[in-house]
Amino acid sequence: MANKLNEQEAIPVSKVQRAAKFFTTGAKVGGNYVKHYAKKMVNPELQKDELHQNNAEDIYKSLSQLKGSALKVAQMMSMDKNLLPRAYQDKFTMAQYSAPPLSYPLVVRTFNQYFGKTPDSMFDTFTRSAVNAASIGQVHQATIGDKVYAVKIQYPGVADSVSSDLKLVRPFALRLLNMNERELDHYMAEVEEKLLEETDYELEIRRSREISEACGHIPNLFFPKYYDELSSERIITMDWIQGDHLKEWLETGPSQELRNQIGQALWDFYHHQVHNIKQVHADPHPGNFIVKENGVLGIIDFGCVKVIPEDFYKGYFSLIKKDLLIKEDELNQIFYDLEFISDKDTATEQEYFKGVFKEMISLLGKPFHVDKFDFSDDAFFEQIFALGDRISNDKMFKKSRQARGSRHGLYINRTYFGLYNLLNQLQAEVVTTKPEWLK
Repeated sequence: MANKLNEQEAIPVSKVQRAAKFFTTGAKVGGNYVKHYAKKMVNPELQKDELHQNNAEDIYKSLSQLKGSALKVAQMMSMDKNLLPRAYQDKFTMAQYSAPPLSYPLVVRTFNQYFGKTPDSMFDTFTRSAVNAASIGQVHQATIGDKVYAVKIQYPGVADSVSSDLKLVRPFALRLLNMNERELDHYMAEVEEKLLEETDYELEIRRSREISEACGHIPNLFFPKYYDELSSERIITMDWIQGDHLKEWLETGPSQELRNQIGQALWDFYHHQVHNIKQVHADPHPGNFIVKENGVLGIIDFGCVKVIPEDFYKGYFSLIKKDLLIKEDELNQIFYDLEFISDKDTATEQEYFKGVFKEMISLLGKPFHVDKFDFSDDAFFEQIFALGDRISNDKMFKKSRQARGSRHGLYINRTYFGLYNLLNQLQAEVVTTKPEWLK
């Protein structure tokens, strides 16, 4: 349950208030750098661990109070394990399900705005404190008779502040992500589009139903029902799923057989979405999955869904084939279409970037190259992190005159690395099904 002491009575909503918060955080981060370099003059051997720790705490604290897009970006960066020093990963991971919740009077105000009623007049019981609080909304438990509901309420002002927040978070992202500006702008345009969709709860309900129905035949999955009469554009009411978040469930020491069963359900869920319905739940972090006591996986939160264009799908997955038997001119065309290379590149740059992206996609494709894959293989993940480190420190990427890779790849890569990361946490071995044409 949420701790009363940590609840927020208000969120800075106006652009001026939010910009002021970013400005004071930026000043703190700047101060941390000054302190670090002053200490380094005395002790040249000093590492950046303390600096990262202080910055992570200051940035997370202010983003938590602002909620919304800025906190969501922090959450996304924590999933990309090879992007950030560990201090940031550890702190930002908390954005997935433990941001400070809003106080009850703010919740009542939101209900009055959208229903003209208080939660107490709509439900028999409604928890005063949030049972879960994340970046864009928080969840309360409610009942009508014997029926138990999860009620997700969006934080005030989140939808209106997406674009301005992303502009404000840009300097932090540039410094933390080690990206050049063109890459970051490319990344942020796609992130902005997805975040605006995430604030549209009516779209989320529609997509939740579509994907739940399309995946209803997959064994060991459970999808909640959604209730229109108890929902609005900023409030979603759905079935309460009784169980543990993936992280808590793993702490109970489940058997290998159960871990494999949950892992298989996850793989089958993503396989069907990507290859058959071409739209995918693109937010695979532990907070979005609940394990019921019978080893069935409950799927929640369809706010972030990536629709996969057919031409992107064909090019991207054709590169994942184990034996890449594509003629050189066809291969070049795929690299052009996926925006890995362009006419602006010299011959040397084209060769270099083709090599790097082939390596990256063949690494991502490893589980597809066998019938069964053991995701407890930490060496596989070390290879991924090592490649990520190499790329982020590579001069060719830093001085590149353009962003690399189609914007559609951002969420597809993120989805697969997120899925692999979950399967690694599960230490699961799964049958890695793939479409006929990819075998």
